[in-house]
Amino acid sequence: MHQSLEISLARARSMPAGNLPGCESGTTARVTKGGSEGTVAGILYKSRWFSLRNSVILLQDSPAAADVVILSTDRLKKCLLEEGISDKLVKDCDQIKLSLFFRSSKFSATESSDEDETSFYDTKQYFTELAMHGDKEDCDSGYPQIERRKKLPDPVLREKGVSLWSLIKDNVGKDLTRVCLPVYFNEPISSLQKCFEDLEYSDLLDRAYKYGKEGNSLERILNVAAFAVSGYSSSEGRHCKPFNPLLGETFEADYPEKGVRFFSEKVSHHPTLIAFHCEGKGWKFWGDSNLRSKFSGRSIQLDPVGVLTLEFDDGETFQWSKVTTNIYNLILGQVYCDHHGLMQIRGNSQYSCKLKFKEQSIIERNPHQVHGFVEDHSGKKVATLFGKWDDSMYYVNGEVKGSGKPKVCCPSEATLLWKRNEPAPNPTRYNLTSFAITLNEITPGLQEKLPPTDSRLRPDQRHLESGEFDRANSEKQRLERRQRMSRKLQESGWKPRWFRKDGNGSYHYVGGYWEAREQANWDGCPDIFGEFNEETVDSSG
Repeated sequence: MHQSLEISLARARSMPAGNLPGCESGTTARVTKGGSEGTVAGILYKSRWFSLRNSVILLQDSPAAADVVILSTDRLKKCLLEEGISDKLVKDCDQIKLSLFFRSSKFSATESSDEDETSFYDTKQYFTELAMHGDKEDCDSGYPQIERRKKLPDPVLREKGVSLWSLIKDNVGKDLTRVCLPVYFNEPISSLQKCFEDLEYSDLLDRAYKYGKEGNSLERILNVAAFAVSGYSSSEGRHCKPFNPLLGETFEADYPEKGVRFFSEKVSHHPTLIAFHCEGKGWKFWGDSNLRSKFSGRSIQLDPVGVLTLEFDDGETFQWSKVTTNIYNLILGQVYCDHHGLMQIRGNSQYSCKLKFKEQSIIERNPHQVHGFVEDHSGKKVATLFGKWDDSMYYVNGEVKGSGKPKVCCPSEATLLWKRNEPAPNPTRYNLTSFAITLNEITPGLQEKLPPTDSRLRPDQRHLESGEFDRANSEKQRLERRQRMSRKLQESGWKPRWFRKDGNGSYHYVGGYWEAREQANWDGCPDIFGEFNEETVDSSG
């Protein structure tokens, strides 16, 4: 079976060192005449690396092949050192050799240990993650680099703890979205900004767009499914409530480093509705959301209402709704959240996807599990997905028989789709992700461009972020009194500025926001965070 392979290996053994992968120093010299040596070296390195990585996978059943690839890797390492490439890239060569060492133990007389298998699994996963990183770099290569903050401001004062039970014990069975809580239970972002957190891994949509252009519809929906799951990862360890926006409050996110522009507006107060619209490279994503909450004494159940729509420039569309969220141990024990239910991603082309978020039990040893299938028009299962909503998602081709769950212990059968980013080095008690920490930041020159309705200008939220808790509470109470006007405003015919309701009751972006921003024309945008007439509020009831 390996006859042609062995012939190739014999030729490889007889090759001069300069012809082996990783020894194209002459090529580097020729190409760098027209550009940056560092850039060219990086491009050549990437090509050599993936060539070697593929050798590890394709030649995994041949010990002789392992010997040659290790030899080639040693020479690549030597060339990289001579060319002055960073130590990190040189260490990658050692990673290849390590994987081949563990793989070649398969041919030895003794059985490989569990530790060896684990080491090879980690190495194979490393290769997969590197390949994903390469795809991400390809998608992001045209985006500028924007410097954003890495931590929240240091708090001015030390906050005082408050008993949650003492505040909500009289509201059992009620809708907690209408219960006024002190800022101690808030995190310093609004629900409008929280909505944008679902786009942290928008590179998955960039990749899905790219696969679709190449005619690979299966890879497209697999990446869409991974994106739909990834939005839940930021909820792990987040026990505080985002600020409830005022009627007409907005939030914009112009992130050129991600290639996305996002805009959201609170379009209704009763019921509370948030509408959003996002544009990326080759795709648009929009929807409106409402949370129906129920407090049972020891937990809160949040049921999302609304449909999310993703449309690619080629016309392929996917729609899905979010699953149920529960927050447990409000009175005793460690507070934690869980997501459970069935998510159906409906496509208008070849494929659809069903994902089951498994509900966590008291004795669950492996929580946060998600698994499901991609199906074609005939109902045939063409791919199986599995993973955890707070960590990663994988897939294998076809349907996995047996227990209904894939064998995650065998990396050769699975491909990594998404992996959660590393936690923030300065998360504070809010446990915000590195991405969430940037959402309320006012970067240089931004404030002059914002409308007076943007969440970043909300004073109670800004004071909480700065650790000025008394001032934050005072401002929150003032704005909550102003919120009493919202129902009367809606009843008197108030309409959202940037979204309109269609015949199905869904809100769609009507355009004009970014054009108004370009002209700094915010005529007609109310100063919703400013002072107001208390008597008007009292009379509105």
